Amino acid sequence: MLRKIGGYGTRLRPLTLTKPKPLVEFCNKPMVLHQIEALAHVGVDHVILAVSYLSDMLQQEMEIEAKRLHIKITLSQETEPLGTAGPLALARDHLKTDNDPFFVLNSDVICEFPFEEMIEFHKKHGREGTIVVTKVEEPSKYGVVVYDFDSGQIHRFVEKPREYVSNKINAGLYIFNSSILQRIQLKPTSIEKEVFPVMAQDNELYAYELKGFWMDVGQPKDFLTGMGLYLNYIRHSNSDRLSRENGIVGNVLVDSSAKIGERCRIGPNVVIGPNVVIQDGVCLKNCTILSNSLVKSHSWIANCIIGWRCVIGQW
Repeated sequence: MLRKIGGYGTRLRPLTLTKPKPLVEFCNKPMVLHQIEALAHVGVDHVILAVSYLSDMLQQEMEIEAKRLHIKITLSQETEPLGTAGPLALARDHLKTDNDPFFVLNSDVICEFPFEEMIEFHKKHGREGTIVVTKVEEPSKYGVVVYDFDSGQIHRFVEKPREYVSNKINAGLYIFNSSILQRIQLKPTSIEKEVFPVMAQDNELYAYELKGFWMDVGQPKDFLTGMGLYLNYIRHSNSDRLSRENGIVGNVLVDSSAKIGERCRIGPNVVIGPNVVIQDGVCLKNCTILSNSLVKSHSWIANCIIGWRCVIGQW
């Protein structure tokens, strides 16, 4: 399995100035771990991370997680940007150790990760590649996928269509047979623009429609939207994880080490990280407070991400 996480994470600055984006906590867990834990759950025992920025910090954390999850995690280091397909060529030796299909994931994606269903679908159609697609309300903002709804066979891709042709977009989750590596050279290459259209012409690419929520959380606005979707997913799948203390409104996730004062109003859609201190009379709505931060009395915070070790002054 290859997970593409290279890049500087510029859209999430200043958080990513000191920490690689995969280690930024999304709902109290590093982004990278949402995907890796889901992969380990379905039996994936080797994860390859395509990395470039702050890779030493990532290496240290992944050594710890590999031991915890009893899997192998390999970092594939990019010395120059290779686009979205080049990292597969760079990791070719790892991916061709056997002929089994492998997952490829974009690092910013959060969803329910239907990996078992993806495997079954990929085996059923028997072709070279499977793309997960998801429905969006405004397809004109995206490149859309046109495919046969009965078989899943992809016919073509249309970039930001002016007229309606489809409301399904590439969700950034794939399964490929190792034969795809013959299509990719070790150079900057776009898998979406240079590889997928050729595969579709060869009748080798199929679409699996995602059920449930999906969001690319690579920028602050979408990070917060994705947080709300994820908290709603938790409410339906594992509601015991959500806080039910006095003053809680709607879906709120609070780390067990956090401290919340009296007469606070927390929620809806709030995540409070480890060792955070919320003093009396604070109002929080649609926000994430990352670890070791202090929110002083009677502060009002909405629609934002508060970084690590921050202090929000008293109102």
